[in-house]
Order: sequence, then structure tokens, then C-alpha cells
Amino acid sequence: MTIWLTGCTAGLGRALVTEFLKAGHTLVGCGRNEIALAHLKSEFPEAHFFAADVSNDLSVAEFCEAALTATGTPDLIINNAAIINEPAPLWEVGPDEFDQLTAININGTANIIRHALPPMLTESKGVIVNLSSGWGRSSSPEVAPYCASKWAIEGLTKSLAEELPSGMAAVALNPGIIATDMLNKCMGEESKSFPSPESWATTAAPFICSFGAKDNGQSLTAP
Repeated sequence: MTIWLTGCTAGLGRALVTEFLKAGHTLVGCGRNEIALAHLKSEFPEAHFFAADVSNDLSVAEFCEAALTATGTPDLIINNAAIINEPAPLWEVGPDEFDQLTAININGTANIIRHALPPMLTESKGVIVNLSSGWGRSSSPEVAPYCASKWAIEGLTKSLAEELPSGMAAVALNPGIIATDMLNKCMGEESKSFPSPESWATTAAPFICSFGAKDNGQSLTAP
């Protein structure tokens, strides 16, 4: 299976890299941290890693062109790249922070779909997985921008699912509560009581790879 993964340099994305490659999949990853990308290239020379800022449409276009050249049409796209705001009441979140969050979490997902989906449409096959959150189906104080972005992902995914031809699928995936840096930002020491990204990925990776046309439009949760 050929997989394209955004946000591959840290957290859930980084953990998925190991599991996908261990399973023998062809992988393309992108991220903004060029030092982390260099380490990935050294550790996994069989994969393809590119620097890209998903919030920038031109950067995404260049990434997708390079990925298509490297591997051909993807079977699976995973829109994982996301950030969370510094915990604060909504009215205290500044406009620059809010705009950056929505540019990455919402626009970034749309940018990838805009440029990666057309080659898949020519073959009428493939799956797009957009990472949502428990906070894309519920709410919590002091993370209103993040909640808003993940609720947007749920709606975007369901609308996209209605636009896809038979044989394809768009899925919104709630990964569950994982001890990532993002969770630590919100919960501090309490975040360490949850599963690590690495342990999560051992079951999440095969679960994601099992998605097919039957799952189109679903809002699913990782085991």
C-alpha cells in the first residue's frame, strides 16, 4: 500500500511512520521540522520525506508533485498535521494564534486534498483519512479554537464523502487520548497517564490500513 502522511515528524505521525514501514508499506511523509526530517531520512532510507507547510497551498502543491513522482498515486492519504492553542478562554486567544491554528488544522487538510486527490479520482480508488479528535465531537473550555477546527474536520470529511465516486472513501478518525506533546500542553503531568504514541500506533496503523469504500463518510475511533 502507498501511504502519504502529513505531520510525520512528531507525535502520532512519527509513531505511524515506524509501524507503516515495519508492515512493508510504501510511505511518503511531510513536515515542517527539517532537522527531524533529516533524522527520518537517515533512519528510514526506504521511505520518502519532504519538507512542507500544509498551511501554504504552494508548498503543498510542490510536496504532492514530488510525492507523486516518488511513488505514484497513493492508496491512502492521512491528514494528521495539526497544532493546538495555548489553553485560554476564547476571547484571550490572539488573532495570529487563532489564524495559524485554523490555517494548519483546516486549510492544511483542504490543501492536501486539493492536490493529492485528483490522481486518485482518475482511478476511482483510495481512502482519505482526516484526523479528528474527541474534541471534534465534544467540547472543552480553553481549547475552543482546536475544538472548532476538529468539528470542521468532521463536517468537511462528511461532505467530501458525498462527493467521492463509488470505490473511494473519506473517513474522520478520532485517535483517542494519547500522551502527545499536544496533550501535555493542555493537561500537564496528567497526560503521562495515557498511552504513548508508539503503543497507540501498534493497533492504530493496521486499523487505518483496513479502511475501504465501506467506511466512506464514517466518523471512526481508533482502538
